[in-house]
Amino acid sequence: MNVTEYAEIITAELENTLKRVSPEQGEQLADQIMQAKKILVAGAGRSGMAAKAFTMRLMHMGFDAYVCGETVTPNLEAEDLFLVASGSGETGSLTGMTKKAKQIGAKIAAVTIRPEGTIGQMADVVVQIPAPTPKAAAEGIQSSIQPMGSLFEQSCLLCLDAVILRLMEKRGDNSDAMYTRHANLE
Repeated sequence: MNVTEYAEIITAELENTLKRVSPEQGEQLADQIMQAKKILVAGAGRSGMAAKAFTMRLMHMGFDAYVCGETVTPNLEAEDLFLVASGSGETGSLTGMTKKAKQIGAKIAAVTIRPEGTIGQMADVVVQIPAPTPKAAAEGIQSSIQPMGSLFEQSCLLCLDAVILRLMEKRGDNSDAMYTRHANLE
C-alpha cells in the first residue's frame, strides 16, 4: 500500500470511531467547561499533546486554561475543572493527579477509551472514545491498522476540537475573535 491508501484507511477509522462518541457526553463536557473558574488539563505522551492543543484553543477563547506540569500552571481549586485524557484510564501519573483533584473537590472530566478505568470512575463527566487499541484487540475488540494508541490520540484531538466548536457556538465566538489571543511573539 502507499501513503495515500493508508491515509484513507486512517480517515475511515477516525470516522467510524468519532461517530460513536456520545453527543450527550460532549455536551456535558462543554457545560462543565462553561461553569469552571479555571480549567487544568493533563495527559501523557501523545494523548497529552492532544490535551495541550485543546488547552491552547481554550485559551484562544478566553478561558482560564492551563496544562498541568507547566511552571505557570496555578493551583487547582474546588470551583475548577480538571480534564484528563487517558486512553487506558489507568496512566499512573494521571491517576495520582485525578485522586488529588477529587480530594480538592474540583470537577473531573475524563476523555478515555475505558470509562470503567480508575480515572473514569473518579470523573464527574466522561467522554468515551471507543477507539480500539492492540490491547483491546487482544480482548476480542475490533482493532486498528495503526500502531499503539494512535487512533485514540487522533480521535481525542478531533473530538476536543469539536468541543471547541460547540463552545464557540454556545458563546457566540468566532475565529476572528479567537485570533486576537494568538501568540504574536513567534
